[in-house]
Amino acid sequence: MSSSTANISRLARTEIPYLKNYKAYIGGKWKSAASNTTFPVFNPANGEKLADVSNSGQADVKEAVLEAAQAFQSWKLRTAKERSRYLKKWNELLMERMEDITKIMTMEQGKPIVEAKTEVAYAASFIEWFAEEARRVYGDLIPAPTANSKVVVMKQPVGVAALWTPWNFPLAMLTRKAAPALAAGCTVICKPAEDTPLTALALAQVAEEAGIPAGVFNIVPCSRDNVDEVTDVVMESNLVTKFSFTGSTIVGKLLLRKCADTVKKVSVELGGNAAFIVFNSADVDAAVKGVLSAKFRNSGQTCISPNRILIQEGIYDQFSAKLVEGMKELVVGNGLDTKSSQGPLINEKAVLKVERHIKDSVNQGARVICGGNRLEELGGTFFEPTVLTDVTNEMPVSREETFGPVAPLLRFKNETEAIAMANATESGLAGYFYSQDFKQIWRVAEALDVGMVGVNSGFISSEVSPFGGVKQSGIGSEASKYGIDEYIDLKSVNFGGM
Repeated sequence: MSSSTANISRLARTEIPYLKNYKAYIGGKWKSAASNTTFPVFNPANGEKLADVSNSGQADVKEAVLEAAQAFQSWKLRTAKERSRYLKKWNELLMERMEDITKIMTMEQGKPIVEAKTEVAYAASFIEWFAEEARRVYGDLIPAPTANSKVVVMKQPVGVAALWTPWNFPLAMLTRKAAPALAAGCTVICKPAEDTPLTALALAQVAEEAGIPAGVFNIVPCSRDNVDEVTDVVMESNLVTKFSFTGSTIVGKLLLRKCADTVKKVSVELGGNAAFIVFNSADVDAAVKGVLSAKFRNSGQTCISPNRILIQEGIYDQFSAKLVEGMKELVVGNGLDTKSSQGPLINEKAVLKVERHIKDSVNQGARVICGGNRLEELGGTFFEPTVLTDVTNEMPVSREETFGPVAPLLRFKNETEAIAMANATESGLAGYFYSQDFKQIWRVAEALDVGMVGVNSGFISSEVSPFGGVKQSGIGSEASKYGIDEYIDLKSVNFGGM
């Protein structure tokens, strides 16, 4: 791996492209917080303050709830074809604004400009997909148990949906929730992460330009100091009938408890601890490429990143050597430098976690064979892509989700042991394995306790494939034809005297 030598201060942008203001978007209007307070947004690559964003509080979110509830009464009555047209226009304009929104994302989140551009296209794919799915929400006619009667199942929008999204994919995680909600006939209130509200505000600006009616799509950015009071407003409101969250398992559990009082329909996508298994029969070169793409995407800051790389003992040394060689192609630097393939971590706290995982694991017998250090010359949030060998399942780097550019390599003897090691976690989001034994492929795909499996591939997420986990990694699925079901209620209508 190498470091980008570009001058970071020269790459800094003091002007945010495209965005006209940094306020909440409520009821079709851009509004300052009722408290008239703001919170700062920083570039993680260099610490530069990018903007001061309106800090929404209770009053602002209560207003957003009322606006969304009022808009729902008319939005749900629009035909599926009408809603589809709005979404298609939204998608079209988002793609037209790709260059500007790409820069916004890189500036506030840090990911390389090429990755950010890919995310914009990825985010748009969900809007395009659900624009089409809006017209395919079909009910059922069920054969009745008695003569002269009919049973019909109607599918209706659940209502106002509150969408809480993370910082690591600030655009795609929002469209993956908002697009099916709007397609189904729901209205939404979105709270982006404090670190990355600008991308969400840009999406709201695109929605406004697309003519999406006032109150249908609302954004309420807030600081960490206000997040509890903002969240409690939607949790306590009977007008908000759906809650969707992507984030940590600890926070997700707390929010699930809060949803219980008003019995909201919920979908949560929580933490992962994905295993990446490489069997003796695997194409080792392909497996190395799979690890490099899946593990080091977004500098390892994705919920489906391989957190434990399990290598069968017959190819362990060969694989580790080729992985280290492949990592020489990774270039660490400011995301605005087009040469960079690895950006900064999101903040100092994230770096400290990576350092702790490496130190504690080394103290228990692991070895660093590549990387392992901050790149102080670039800035305090840049970290070398790292490979650890001689790792065991008991080490912190295996037990906890690292969320950083660290690849821990564990040995296993046989298929049974590999599956046991992979499943030895409370998480069950994603899993990967490489094998050329077709019988083994089927056995392992069935045996892994996860919601998503990559077989001979490091890419498992798209608009057509269900995204979600099992065990403590979440409830419900996003994307695919199943994603719209999270925003729909079933109503059975029984007709007598026919």
